[in-house]
Amino acid sequence: MYDWANSAFATTVMAGFFPVFFKEYWSYGVNVNMSTARLGFGNAAAGLLIAVMAPVLGAVADSGSVRKKFLIFFAYLGVLMTAALFLIQKGNWGWAIFFYVMGVIGFSGANIFYDSLLPSVADDNEIDYVSGLGYSMGYLGGGLLFLTNVLMTLVPEKFGLPDAGTAVRYAFVTVALWWGLFTIFTMVWMPEAQTEAAPANGVGFIINGFRQYIGTFKKIRGLKTVFLFLIAYWFYIDGVDTIIRMAVDYGMSIGFDSNDLIIALLITQFVGFPFALLFGKLGQIWHPRKLIYIAIGIYMCVTLLGTIMTHPHEFYILAVLIGMVQGGIQALSRSFYSRLIPKNRTAEFYGFYNMLGKFATILGPVLIGFTGLAVRRMLMPSSPTPDQMLHISRVASRWGIASIILLFAVGAVLLFFVDEEKGKREATLLGK
Repeated sequence: MYDWANSAFATTVMAGFFPVFFKEYWSYGVNVNMSTARLGFGNAAAGLLIAVMAPVLGAVADSGSVRKKFLIFFAYLGVLMTAALFLIQKGNWGWAIFFYVMGVIGFSGANIFYDSLLPSVADDNEIDYVSGLGYSMGYLGGGLLFLTNVLMTLVPEKFGLPDAGTAVRYAFVTVALWWGLFTIFTMVWMPEAQTEAAPANGVGFIINGFRQYIGTFKKIRGLKTVFLFLIAYWFYIDGVDTIIRMAVDYGMSIGFDSNDLIIALLITQFVGFPFALLFGKLGQIWHPRKLIYIAIGIYMCVTLLGTIMTHPHEFYILAVLIGMVQGGIQALSRSFYSRLIPKNRTAEFYGFYNMLGKFATILGPVLIGFTGLAVRRMLMPSSPTPDQMLHISRVASRWGIASIILLFAVGAVLLFFVDEEKGKREATLLGK
């Protein structure tokens, strides 16, 4: 149910309306490559902040059995920041980025503790399925609210709203309400096993977290399998997260209508629902690494095709392909990692897992932003015509998205050398 709750933010805000509204409303009058760079740097800032916080938060949570409390705190931080987007006026891109970054911190911070609770509700035989079920529920719940939000923008008068712009602002409020209300199920129903360690109070609580963070880092350096998997994950999940956050912005940069792109996102959500569940079931039959490789291969094809597409229907096809593997690669990566870490230190190790994921989302958006701006600068003549400027901007955007293929390739090569059985033996020795 928490996947059902927070996926509204991932879908309506991160992937859907925020990139569109940021480009057309909050960054009004700015060229497309500059607005893309601003959005990319905003995503990078959010990733950097949560990456710095993640391992310490995980260490603190494991030291005192307070994972649920941290989950709830960050979830409602995200709820509040999402609701605040309603207040930002046209042209105020700086405030829009600020509240968005804080919302992403709430979303990502809560996920550290949500992920770490997974091994406490599922054993090794069912963890792939349970992880896939969570992502599947997220696609369905996030997709249903997103569909409602899209209808609000297409026919605002049916919802008592004056125009599409107002509808988008109210959509942010509906996300906050959805996220906040359905998180109550997690608060009430989700059990948490108590650890033997007694939590410290006040400043000592944080100091203990930093100490354990340093200790965890030393342990991970010694756990060669976990370390190798985390580096591989860092690269390929960067490509996944970058496509999630930047796909709509990219489509607008090469001239597609925002409504076409929103429809493509809806396709991804509702295709993602059954396929995330399917990947979870397949993870009980095949080795999860094989399925992760299939997903990486499809993502590389999607990225390549995305650089040459010219019609909206091609974007729809790519949306179907992404929907088939997006939930699967996330769910199986999460459950595969759980097999490699000590069972009594899940929040601590998932802190590092999420840290690398957020550091990865620094690299991808920045790579797109810098590549696009660099290509634009190289190709732009001294006195360009408006048509030349438009053409060069679109070419630069295509080069920017193409750079993401490198991340998938490096991640796939490193994943090949991850030995699950060796990782289990290392985790068992450390857990004793």
